[in-house]
Amino acid sequence: MRILPLICVLALTAGPLSAEECGGSFAGFVGAMKQEAVARGHAPATVERFFAGVRQDPAVLQADRRQGVFQMPFTDFARRLISQNRMTKGRDLAQRHDAIFDRIERDYGIDRGVLLAFWAFETDYGAFQGDYNTVNALVTLAHDCRRPELFRPQVFAALELFENGDLDPATTTGAWAGEIGMVQMLPRDIIEHGSDGDGDGHVSLTSSPEDALLSGARMLSALGWRPNEPWLQEVTVPGDMDWSQSGLRTQMPGADWAAMGLRPRHGEIAGGLQASLLLPQGRGGPAFLAYPNFRVYFEWNQSFVYVMTAAYFANRLQGAPVFEAGNPAEGLSGEDMKALQRKLAARGYDVGGIDGILGAGTRAAVQDVQQELGLPADAWPTRDLLNRL
Repeated sequence: MRILPLICVLALTAGPLSAEECGGSFAGFVGAMKQEAVARGHAPATVERFFAGVRQDPAVLQADRRQGVFQMPFTDFARRLISQNRMTKGRDLAQRHDAIFDRIERDYGIDRGVLLAFWAFETDYGAFQGDYNTVNALVTLAHDCRRPELFRPQVFAALELFENGDLDPATTTGAWAGEIGMVQMLPRDIIEHGSDGDGDGHVSLTSSPEDALLSGARMLSALGWRPNEPWLQEVTVPGDMDWSQSGLRTQMPGADWAAMGLRPRHGEIAGGLQASLLLPQGRGGPAFLAYPNFRVYFEWNQSFVYVMTAAYFANRLQGAPVFEAGNPAEGLSGEDMKALQRKLAARGYDVGGIDGILGAGTRAAVQDVQQELGLPADAWPTRDLLNRL
């Protein structure tokens, strides 16, 4: 389900790329990569073995450009991903692997529901970890000129794993964007955060739940997870709310939100923590308070709807009720969303690309325009808004 991880941005080791470092003939590109690998200190014979069978994979490029599932509204997306089977299996696995979850909670302060949700969404608890050849995927995406600065470092990280005996270029498979294992980690993340959770002396993210979960916890901690703090909480909101206060751009203490009339549907509002009010489908749909840990989710995945769903599923696994869907206004189709994004871009807003996906940039632009037009500024784009523009 990964749209594109930001964690690879944090692992960059190279400086800005020049234009010739992507594109061109694939064979020529691979040849240049080999030369750079040797210049970095890797043995020529090792480099030759690593790149010997590499092939450009058109299916990877197709997957990279096919992101339609992320156009779905939150309630539909959540209902699609959160099945009763995943709920039941998640709770069973929480008990089966209680020892490693206890260790993670003790050492990192990360609730087991958080990692269970990632485990479920990334690979269906390890059942399907991806069938794309990992090295082919990484080199293909490094060659592609859309985001070479993200993927070139991962190729060299994969070479390092190969040198250490932890990756076979011919047989290692995973997601289309090069992630490996039960919780889908990129090569650089494996090098930096891979952990032996089961004590067998090896780090196997594809076959050992303990290794995968502990490695995922270490990575979340490194990305800024604040121990033993909440991440997301469903709330009810008074009808006379100032909707322009919603969105990730506005933060205030939980106590202030409570004073404005917000009430939790489960647990207690963390009064001393900064929080943002999120309305994934506007004022008529479900409402959540997002605490600082929620922002760490965006280091795992850039998709707003994925992040909302993963954070909410973590709550469900810990006993939170099913969200109140409400009666949100009908949203826009993918093509209508693209039309709206074009109109917003023409007005000078950075919507992050004309992709039909309601991401953070588009939401912020929608909220600004709603205020400009005197509409309830809940950041939920509707046909009425599109028509007014």
